[in-house]
Amino acid sequence: MTTFRINASVADAFPDTLIAVVTATGLRGDEPWPATAATLQDLERQLADATWQPADETDPRIEAWHTAYRSFGTNPRRTRPSVDALGRRLAKKGTLPRINAAVDSYNAVSVRHGLPAGAFDLDRVTGDVEIRHADGSESFTPLGEPEAVENPRPGEVVYADTTDVLTRHWNHRDAHRTRVTPGSSHVAFILETLHATRDGQLLKTAADELRALLAPHAARTTVHYLSPGTAA
Repeated sequence: MTTFRINASVADAFPDTLIAVVTATGLRGDEPWPATAATLQDLERQLADATWQPADETDPRIEAWHTAYRSFGTNPRRTRPSVDALGRRLAKKGTLPRINAAVDSYNAVSVRHGLPAGAFDLDRVTGDVEIRHADGSESFTPLGEPEAVENPRPGEVVYADTTDVLTRHWNHRDAHRTRVTPGSSHVAFILETLHATRDGQLLKTAADELRALLAPHAARTTVHYLSPGTAA
């Protein structure tokens, strides 16, 4: 069983962090997911009708991530937090990308609630996963670029397992090795906030919504919460 934890130095720098880990076992990604398809269409319709719009960098939820990125040396307007980039793409194009049902599900929940989200194929993860500051020796292979190798800068916040880095800039981009595909059957989905005091209930609502999209297509789903001093 893979355990997720926040390294003490990251916990000290971001003490109000709360992360939902939604795990799906026996996931069937290659069957129709009508609720996910309807959720995507509903968001796009609300945007077109001007009854809703995604959070932008003036929103406190996004602004907090920009501040965090700057604190570990990343320019958030050049290298954007995932939810910021996704919301900007939706606002510009009027549609969300269709990757596969599992990824589409967390993208929809992420942009609806203004919270970064991601996922890892746990069958491709080695050992436990830690959110920590990079030391500069690690390697990272970006999603969609299996031949590329990057080295996170020292001090950059990353997710890492015992092999290498799984995300760069905390939540900007995922690794190719642990990407979620239609064949992934054991997946951990991540939703994050840096301000649990303010947005903890929002995070829990989002986690419940994501779990509801996953449950009809999985043998089992669970939700655990990760915070400084606790593991999930």
